[in-house]
Amino acid sequence: MSDFNVRTANLTAINSLTKYPSIPTYHCLDPRNGGLLDETVAFSGPVHLTEKVDGTNGRIVSLPDGSYLIGSREELLYARGDLIGNPALGIVEALRPIADRLPPVDRDAVVVHYLEVYGGKVTAASKHYTESRAVGARLFDVVVLDDYAELLEWPVERISSWRESAGQPFLAESELLARAEAAGLPTVPRLDTVDAAELPTELEKTHRFLAERLPATTVALDGTPGRAEGIVLRSEDRSAIAKARFQDYERTLKRRRTGR
Repeated sequence: MSDFNVRTANLTAINSLTKYPSIPTYHCLDPRNGGLLDETVAFSGPVHLTEKVDGTNGRIVSLPDGSYLIGSREELLYARGDLIGNPALGIVEALRPIADRLPPVDRDAVVVHYLEVYGGKVTAASKHYTESRAVGARLFDVVVLDDYAELLEWPVERISSWRESAGQPFLAESELLARAEAAGLPTVPRLDTVDAAELPTELEKTHRFLAERLPATTVALDGTPGRAEGIVLRSEDRSAIAKARFQDYERTLKRRRTGR
């Protein structure tokens, strides 16, 4: 039985341990101007394509003592039982009902559900998803930390480096979908699964690839579906993952055509 207690835990370390890592772009970014280069992230085998929703990253951190924390990408905003939560971007309001109905962790582990909170007044892109300021949340990843106790002994700087070096053990695609179904959580939409050999590598062809598979968002909350942000590409075991955003390709192709 775990002796973990959220009231005595190192919350700074838990925050760093459970943050979502940076995801690379499919075509690498040029550090000089933010444009896209010709080099791509390498994939092999089946590649799952999901819609990239333009909202804000939220997380529900389920802890071994039955408590939970809700956080944004960068900070913790709420702990189970708090009278007041940080209202930033409406994350707590959107995720608290979900956190309350998630089953408690059934073993000595930390489980983190990552959800995209969108619509409302979350971002300028909310208009593409709702005309009534409705708010939605879609699950896109889950990590299970069985060795959390050892990791929490590390300095925060080491935890951060581990996290950004793909240290977190994310669930594979099949496990993620099974967990989502069991919890009754909608996921970001699965658009297609293609063989890595079918992925385009040229910028213009990749832009067309995005447009063909995602002419508009598939997660509109009401009204006419608007512009989609892009697609996330992920291998079955999530060892490779990358994002491809319409805006990045449009800016880069325009710059190459105009020479600016």
